[in-house]
This record gives sequence, C-alpha cells and structure tokens, in this order.
Amino acid sequence: MPLVSMTEMLNKAKNEGYAVGQFNINNLEYTQAILQAAQAENSPVILGVSEGAAKYMGGFKTVVAMVKGLMEYYEMTVPVAIHLDHGSSFEKCVEAMYAGFTSVMIDGSHYPLEENIALTKRVVDVAHTIGISVEAELGRIGGQEDDLVVDDAEAMYAIPAECDRLVRETGVDCFAPALGSVHGPYKGEPKLGFDRMKEVMELTGVPLVLHGGTGIPTKDIQKAISLGTAKINVNTENQITSTKTVRKVLEEKPELYDTRKFMGPARDTIKETVIGKIREFSSSNKA
Repeated sequence: MPLVSMTEMLNKAKNEGYAVGQFNINNLEYTQAILQAAQAENSPVILGVSEGAAKYMGGFKTVVAMVKGLMEYYEMTVPVAIHLDHGSSFEKCVEAMYAGFTSVMIDGSHYPLEENIALTKRVVDVAHTIGISVEAELGRIGGQEDDLVVDDAEAMYAIPAECDRLVRETGVDCFAPALGSVHGPYKGEPKLGFDRMKEVMELTGVPLVLHGGTGIPTKDIQKAISLGTAKINVNTENQITSTKTVRKVLEEKPELYDTRKFMGPARDTIKETVIGKIREFSSSNKA
C-alpha cells in the first residue's frame, strides 16, 4: 500500500470517535516497530519525523526510502502517512514534500498571529496542489522537542477565536492548539484545557491534534478524543521504554557487543508500547 496523506484518516477518526497515533521515528528500529505494531492492530498510523531525526538518519529522502522499503518488506496493508513534525520553515516543509513526505506540520506558533497565518497559508498552497496534508499550531506547547525548548513561563494556551481565524484563512487539514500538554515527561499531573478544546472544535470543525501524548491519563485521552482530537503524538514514552530495555539487557549481559542483541529487544519494547497506545486511542481495526 502506498504512503497516504493524513486528511482522510483523521477525518474518519474524528467522525467515528477515535484517534490516530503519530509515533516519531528516530532510527531503523523505531520504524520497524511502529509499522509492525500498526499492521498487527490493523490500525492507520502516522510516522512523525522531526528535522533533527531526519538529519540523524541521513536526510528526508533517506527516511522516505527506508519507510517505503520496510512497508514493502512487511507487506503493509494499513494506511501510513509520513509527517514532518514541527517544520521550522516554508523551505523545510517544501523540501520534505518533494522528498516524498505525505504530510507536513508548519510550526509558526512562535510568530505573531498574522505571520503564523501568512506562513501557514504559503505551505498549504503548495501542499494542497500535490495532495499533501498540513498541520498548524497556535499557542506554545511547553517542554522540549529536538532543539525546540519552551519553558513553562513561555507556554501559552491558544485563544479559540484566533484558532478559528487561522484555520479559516489557511485551510489546514488538522490543527494543534496549545491546551496544556507538553513535549517530554510531565512534571506532575497534566492539566488539559478541555473547555477551550471543546470551543476550538466547535469553531473550527477540523480534526484536532494533541502533542505530548506521553503521560496523559487514559481518561483525559478519552475526553480529548470525544472533543474532536483525532491525532495524538507520542515519542517520549517509546524513548524511555526502549532505553530502559537496552540498559536492562546490557546490565544482565555486559559482555554483549552485537548491537542487534540489545536493539532487537528495544525494538520489541517499542512495538509493545505502540500497540498499547493504539488500543488506548481506539484505532485498532480502523484501517
């Protein structure tokens, strides 16, 4: 099955009351594990790729070639999108598009509203001519994503009226309003702004995106989905659980030097974690 954009899978998820997981890929093992988990659960899936991870893996074209090769090898039958996570500029988004990405996020959240809208619209105008979906963000999501760091003092809740304007004027396919989630581990209990989430959903009507899906209680995940959240991003949980597995294997067998002997178990841990998230998001058997 060829790579697809996020538009159809997220509209279906919003209409049917579940969410599709975006699981970030950081190397070969992450990609293998996430694809295997999605196929095992018969679930659509979004492979998130940050600019830093793409650079680590050899660039956008290398990432796309790896994903396509694995999809063919695993005989994938579920919808898979490859998505640029937190695209930093118009140029980076276009570079990803022409490398074969089927979806991009343009993150203009650090700009004033007018500039964010103008930048996002430029990306949408290019993407939609070639069938690529676009995600935008408004407000500032706390925590760290690659080299992007937003501390608690800088984090800002999105204003619903501004969200409505951005979505209306840009035509984005999905939208990530900052509503209290963070990238990376949470310090204390997450406090999501459900009232604002409901208002943003009613105003915009587009599938909403929840960044920082690691560590959010299941009841809050379910409530967010009921309020129109159709895409939930997860990365930190896979990083933490897989690293824990590597440490455990090497502590038990310090003589190991074959990378496959500890990265294979790490890959299995990621697969188990992703399967758990897919079931939590209720996207099993929704392909």
